[in-house]
Amino acid sequence: MPVDILLTVILTATIQSVFGVGVLLFGTPILLLLGYDFINTLLVLLPISIAISSLQLLKHYRYIDVGFFKNVLIYSIPFIVLFLWIITVIKINISLLVGGLLIFVALKNISPAIDKALQSLFNYEKTYLAVMGIVHGMTNLGGSLLTAIVYSKPYQKHQIRATVASCYATFALFQLATLFFIRHEFDVSYADNIGFLQVGVVTFLLTEEMLYSKIDNEKYNRLFAGFLLASGILLLIKSL
Repeated sequence: MPVDILLTVILTATIQSVFGVGVLLFGTPILLLLGYDFINTLLVLLPISIAISSLQLLKHYRYIDVGFFKNVLIYSIPFIVLFLWIITVIKINISLLVGGLLIFVALKNISPAIDKALQSLFNYEKTYLAVMGIVHGMTNLGGSLLTAIVYSKPYQKHQIRATVASCYATFALFQLATLFFIRHEFDVSYADNIGFLQVGVVTFLLTEEMLYSKIDNEKYNRLFAGFLLASGILLLIKSL
């Protein structure tokens, strides 16, 4: 079992266990930097992301914003499938744009002007969701845009994570189905992949009990803003 992938899984699974995204958002650039190609990176990370999101939803599924989830299905998923297929031929880097947006969103609680500008942007939700689908299909970084728009809504702690997790799991399921249709070769062994999946699940269970359950709504919102800010900075660094 490759140790570099194992450590990446533990780190990113911990992040996703708290915020609803992380395995794909951070795991993708990390594994790419370690020399793994994009498709094989997806094949390692997608099952872990689906497993963690599913476990999060078992307990808090009733907090999902169903209306928002339906819009994601209609306006994001088709573009995820289409552009994932396209990216097998063409490589495009839009990390700079996504990173800048995340930093912008993270600062909304301390700047009324930014908050007003973001509300104007998110009013065009259908267009935003379509762009999110394109970004996720091409880069696997759509989770950053997902967290940005969910954070802009007046949700409490459980509703934030449940809504993000439901959308994120759906992203991953359709990506896996697309890769299965393409029938891309898999470089990491089946046994190793099962091992990574088990590590991701154990990491979630430990994080849920020892960390997530101890965070109240106010602290969670502050942590989520910090998460968005850190995500944006890392994406900007990655794009340079």
